[in-house]
Amino acid sequence: MLNEIAIIVIRGVAIGALFSIIAMSFNIVHNATRILNFAQGNIFILGGFAAYFLADNAGLPSWLAMLLLASLVIAVLVAAQGWLTLLPLRDNTTEQDSWMISTVSVSVIIAAILMLLYGPFAYSVSGPVPAFRIFGVKTPGAFILAIAAMLGWYLLLSWFLRRTFTGLAISALSQDFDAARAAGLSVRRLQLLAFGISGMIAGSAGFMVAPIISVSPDAGLRYVLNGFIAAVVGGIGNNTGALIGGPLVGVMAMLMAYKVGGAYQDLASLIVLVVILMFWPQGLFGRATARRV
Repeated sequence: MLNEIAIIVIRGVAIGALFSIIAMSFNIVHNATRILNFAQGNIFILGGFAAYFLADNAGLPSWLAMLLLASLVIAVLVAAQGWLTLLPLRDNTTEQDSWMISTVSVSVIIAAILMLLYGPFAYSVSGPVPAFRIFGVKTPGAFILAIAAMLGWYLLLSWFLRRTFTGLAISALSQDFDAARAAGLSVRRLQLLAFGISGMIAGSAGFMVAPIISVSPDAGLRYVLNGFIAAVVGGIGNNTGALIGGPLVGVMAMLMAYKVGGAYQDLASLIVLVVILMFWPQGLFGRATARRV
């Protein structure tokens, strides 16, 4: 029994780490623009496809080089997506809904292109970290990469947003666009940078954990859904909340899969979301904000 609990927790935390990373990519864009980029799930899967075509069975040096290349290319693509998303918007993005349509449309377009190019198949990828055993159960080495990526991006974002001028400027946007503009900040440029960083986060994570995800055109919906739930559970815009919310959702999903079946994993995520919203509407680490009317 103890072995089963340990396996559920370890695997749940590793899967939840993926949701946490996507939640962080949601947060940096939301803090800079008040926009939720619903294309993040397929951007994550795009990183998995990059791993399949660039670094399958590659040695560690080549794998690291391809990881950097894929992350930078995806970051540029997502920054371009951000430019198109923000183009029709003016000052107050919260009062305009075109961003929701455009981000969902980009998600659909990415999935459609992948479907046309590679078909409705799930591709398997080999990673540089070998499998290991937990209580006699073989566990993919990419689980370690998932947890390392979650912790690494959390620490890097914390340093960037609190210790660098550009990071502080992006954080200032979460407080007041008008005040940031009055202080001489280039709001639109910072927003595009936030989009690019979010693409690098999601793309690099998809690349790193490709061996344990479904690298297929239709897999993005599950990850964007659970990433969004992790962000809401932790509190939209709060990376500490995402760090906790992701593994919480992952462990609950793994427990549901163990007790009932894998088809009900997403149901567990939705149950966690409903419970959190009933008792903590702002999420575990979110804060209530006033709205000007």
